[in-house]
Amino acid sequence: MSRVFNFSAGPAAVPVEVLKKAQDEMLEWQGSGMSVMEMSHRGKEFISIAEKAEADVRELMNIPDNYKVLFLQGGATTQFSMVPMNLLRGKEKTCYVNTGAWSKKAIKEAKIHSNVQVSATAEDTGFTSIPAIDSWDIDQNAAYLHYTSNETIGGVEFQSIPDVGDMDLVADMSSNILSRAIDVSKFGVIYAGGQKNMGPSGIALTIVREDLIGYAKEGSPSMMDYKNHADAGSMFNTPATYSWYLMGLVFEWLKEQGGVAAIEARNIRKAEKLYNVIDASDFYANPVELTSRSRMNIPFTLANPELDALFLSEAKAAGLETLKGHRSVGGMRASIYNAMPEAGVDALISMMSEFERTKA
Repeated sequence: MSRVFNFSAGPAAVPVEVLKKAQDEMLEWQGSGMSVMEMSHRGKEFISIAEKAEADVRELMNIPDNYKVLFLQGGATTQFSMVPMNLLRGKEKTCYVNTGAWSKKAIKEAKIHSNVQVSATAEDTGFTSIPAIDSWDIDQNAAYLHYTSNETIGGVEFQSIPDVGDMDLVADMSSNILSRAIDVSKFGVIYAGGQKNMGPSGIALTIVREDLIGYAKEGSPSMMDYKNHADAGSMFNTPATYSWYLMGLVFEWLKEQGGVAAIEARNIRKAEKLYNVIDASDFYANPVELTSRSRMNIPFTLANPELDALFLSEAKAAGLETLKGHRSVGGMRASIYNAMPEAGVDALISMMSEFERTKA
């Protein structure tokens, strides 16, 4: 068996160590006589798995005690609706920052439930930058301000947490959660789909400050009320048990790597290597403003787009998969999440350099 370097934006690469452990435990988990996917979510075996996963992510992210950690179905897309349905608390207005495709999707859903004020937008730059925070138009009386910390498609990432005063801050961290250190206490809600930095699809990690729970909009379906999930320990209904288990294995792996600080240092090295190659070349280009560049998703174009198909073909032959850019922007995209080893980035750089040497 030979594994490729998978640069997919999501579902994305999973650490090999995690896959091997899941393989070892597939038929029987730790003497239980059954696979995790066969377990009752209310049995003591799975309860222990769930409790350890929560404890590990609390340790990794230094999550304060006054926050609930929820393991929910529906991915980040369901959170686009759950956030306004739970956080309006009698208010009508919400503030959103539009930095790309996922921000736009969140705004579209929020408009169903609230009067959305777009406090800033990067549309005028083609979503290749983040608007300076001193230009944001924020209504301090709005229920909250929402932003997407990393735009997977455009390769734009916030390098720091925006200061929005006393407002509750909400962030979609689907594609950069656990990739850098953050201060959770600055947020009202953080949510993230699992399939980029936490392993499997089918599950979302949602971190909610306790004082924001219990105010779901009247008429909200019971499955959309954070309180129901918080009160039931994320087991209001049958959860995505196997995805939860795999996510827990990823948290274990992160701790073994030295935690978030160590993985952030690695991510910085990986991104700098690839950006340096792109910037030193007339053959490749990255469209994103320097201060807004993502460490997780690096889009790049070739000087001659007619070579795109050949580039992808040669990359595949070299064991470098899923480098085609999103259909809305074209070109290439290398997603280098936590699980992408430096060796994968080095292999991509080597292939890019040889392709430029022979095709430029």
